Amino acid sequence: MSVYLSRAGVIAALYAVVTVMFAPISFGLIQVRISEAFTVLAFFEPAAIPGLWLGAMIANVYGGFGPWDIFFGSGLTLLSAWLTWRIRKPVLALLPPVVLNGLGIALMLKYILAIPDTATISYPVAVLMVGGGEAVAVYMIGYPLLAYILKTKLFMRPEVFKAKLKG
Repeated sequence: MSVYLSRAGVIAALYAVVTVMFAPISFGLIQVRISEAFTVLAFFEPAAIPGLWLGAMIANVYGGFGPWDIFFGSGLTLLSAWLTWRIRKPVLALLPPVVLNGLGIALMLKYILAIPDTATISYPVAVLMVGGGEAVAVYMIGYPLLAYILKTKLFMRPEVFKAKLKG
């Protein structure tokens, strides 16, 4: 249990620090939240599920969009991480954060920022903006990280990963 909590804590801290460090590009409709690359950790490490959630909550306190982002946005991260853990194929396992954040964060930001659908930024455009930034973070930064970890077994606990593959 202490290994699990330690790993969750380290992942939470990494996520929060990287998000705040890159704050200018981590919040808003046009964003590439670099820390979302860490969502790949949930593919092989179940402690990443609460770690990513807690890290997102801490980062979203800093972000300035209030309770909606702190709870709803972080809740999307929690669900994305859990789904990433459940999916067995690496390329497909990275879809939940892209899809859920694209759909959910775009909706939340349109509501918080009071952008009417008649504006130049309709909901589908907002989804593409948020989801596109998410795809950049997850697939262009996170996927190479995941491939490296899977190849080198760095940071992996083989017994946990084998249990995942057995389902």
